[in-house]
Amino acid sequence: MIPNPTRLQEFAHRRRRLMEAMGEGAIAIIPGAPERTRNRDVTHPFRQDSDFWYLTGFTEPEAVAVLVPGRAEGDYILFCRERDPEKETWHGRRAGTEGAVRDFGAGEAHPLADLEQLLPGLLEGRERVYLSLGHESGMDRRVSAWIEAMGRRGRAGVRPPRALVSLDPLLHELRLFKSGQELEAMRRAAAVTVEAHRRAMAACRPGMWEYQLEAELLYTFRHAGMEPAYASIVGGGANGCILHYTENEDRLRDGDLVLIDAGCEYLGYAGDVTRTFPVNGRFSPAQRAVYDIVLEAQAAAIARVAPGRHWEEPHQAAVAVLTRGLVDLGVLQGPVERLVEEGAYRPYYMHRTGHWLGLDVHDVGDYRVDGAPRPLQPGMVMTVEPGLYFPPGGEGVPEALAGIGVRIEDDVAVTRDGHEVLTHDCPKAPEAIEALMAGVR
Repeated sequence: MIPNPTRLQEFAHRRRRLMEAMGEGAIAIIPGAPERTRNRDVTHPFRQDSDFWYLTGFTEPEAVAVLVPGRAEGDYILFCRERDPEKETWHGRRAGTEGAVRDFGAGEAHPLADLEQLLPGLLEGRERVYLSLGHESGMDRRVSAWIEAMGRRGRAGVRPPRALVSLDPLLHELRLFKSGQELEAMRRAAAVTVEAHRRAMAACRPGMWEYQLEAELLYTFRHAGMEPAYASIVGGGANGCILHYTENEDRLRDGDLVLIDAGCEYLGYAGDVTRTFPVNGRFSPAQRAVYDIVLEAQAAAIARVAPGRHWEEPHQAAVAVLTRGLVDLGVLQGPVERLVEEGAYRPYYMHRTGHWLGLDVHDVGDYRVDGAPRPLQPGMVMTVEPGLYFPPGGEGVPEALAGIGVRIEDDVAVTRDGHEVLTHDCPKAPEAIEALMAGVR
């Protein structure tokens, strides 16, 4: 996909901001993702590395971007695969070095085969090399070998870089704050994700298989030209108590709940929504009791998403409501404040209330700064997803609640005045869910 001029400007702006943060005398090397083998000679569908995509918008595997602040000949160099008519006949079109410059905004481009020859020369005279240290590409090991070889030529006047520096803190801080274009992409991903969840609610019937309900999600994603942002979770009954259940292989039973955690990605940006609803379209009293507690906890958490609040506040608000609810259900006994302090809720709510969201569904960015929870600022996007889980046979689980798992998740952007729920159109009031499901039966 060739970026339009507006998106090319956005990528260029991101590169400029990163190079300003790096400073003069630095160089950054950012490898793209490789193709990955699924089995024998079959590859997984290609998905570009998020850091590389954020800076380049280049969609082909195996490429390497190099940023050299202040370089007179050009500060953005892209190494990529060459055009090859035979391989393009078999595997699809390539941009080549000309297309990398013409269509993707590279200042200059070279064949990937020239990386070993040209990159050491770009390193020479630079003080600091920024890399994603420990990245699976092994680029840090290659750079270390080049620097070591350059050091052996010191008597010839070759000056190698003095330091390898982790690129992640600089780059991931930039990625944490979404621009207007990024938020628009996330709204689009959110809208299609919502459509998929509504379709699944409408299609659900006792006797269906979990994978058949997953197919409704996948149809909506692909019909809109999008891909799943992660493996969809479709857990009926007790499977909804498994946080990352992805087998999706059991039959949906009358009287059970089904928990769906699924989202698509648009231009790389993820939607991430969870809804829990009754397979037969009507909540039982026990299901409704648990559901109402989780819904109240989510509302309390979302209300704490605003500039000046800190990262922990939504979680703290959700935990207080969930713990009080567990007391009301008879699962816990004692003063709510003490139970929260002791973490007595954890057997039934064992995860956090959210995470950053962006190019990765669990997106980059620090959650704490100088040891303290990070203040929320406009441009951040997070999920808010409290839950309660009562697996059969779990310690302290009342029989009436056994097999009930409820999670409710929305995507929430921090704005200047508070927050925007990007996925607000996805039904979550129990009456709205029941009405939607009844309307198609």
